[in-house]
Amino acid sequence: MRWRGHRQSDNVEDRRSTRASGAGGVQGGGMLRLLPMAFRLLGFKGTAILVVCVGAYGLITGNLGSLLGGLGVQGTTTGMSTGPLRETAEEAELVDFVSVVLADTEETWTTLFEQRGQTYEEPRLVLFRDSVSSACGMAQSAIGPFYCPGDRQVYIDLGFFDQLRDRFNAPGDFAQAYVIAHEVGHHIQTLTGVSRTVSAASRRVSEVDANRLSVMQELQADCLAGVWANHASSRRQMLEAGDVEEGLAAASAIGDDTLQKQAQGYASPDSFTHGSSAQRVQWFTTGLERGDMDSCDTFKEP
Repeated sequence: MRWRGHRQSDNVEDRRSTRASGAGGVQGGGMLRLLPMAFRLLGFKGTAILVVCVGAYGLITGNLGSLLGGLGVQGTTTGMSTGPLRETAEEAELVDFVSVVLADTEETWTTLFEQRGQTYEEPRLVLFRDSVSSACGMAQSAIGPFYCPGDRQVYIDLGFFDQLRDRFNAPGDFAQAYVIAHEVGHHIQTLTGVSRTVSAASRRVSEVDANRLSVMQELQADCLAGVWANHASSRRQMLEAGDVEEGLAAASAIGDDTLQKQAQGYASPDSFTHGSSAQRVQWFTTGLERGDMDSCDTFKEP
């Protein structure tokens, strides 16, 4: 990506030097509620139950990392400690990259909301290491990037990008940008009321139907990530040759069918919560090609 020299966001909060400790040893319990659509073993051996946390406005959404490995979430925070921040030059550059991508999503969505006569409320992005306290509870790094509607913030441990590259063979800066844009897509869903509607509907239907609603919501976030990529490319020429392929590789790598086959040797479509690899690629491509959020109505699809 041609990201260097572009504006950095003012909405990045760096908590990497802060350590949060929780009480009670709650693993997916306590103040957290595991909805039916969340009970899916999508990771590798012994992992990972996708935890959905009830916040002020709904659920933790889009926690891609929960598909990649073990997960620990606690309901309360009992202590905070701060030490000197140590980072490599590579990590410092990655912080700049994340800030630029977030700023570019701000530009895209501010413009698109203005075209609708609406005002875009920018989310904050919190960088952390090991664990972090949010309005949705305390989460450990293994949950991966996630969005908390309760405080309207995106949370990312930069170490997740190493997993994306090494464990799932999805390297490249645009693959990383796709992850950020997907989480921002969940923020768009909070602003438009989609998240609240899905949360309410999921409590009234069967487990299988709740899973389907979750898939539709995740695929829409993929499509919205594609919408951002369209504008980043067409209006600011940020994409280079090979970037789209990186994004498609990342979308494919974290499809439910791919992960389930790796974990258990077969796929169970009724248990999908994020969508198959083909679906994720399809909807990211739809947003990328059309650049219009109206093209992202995944809920009309069979």
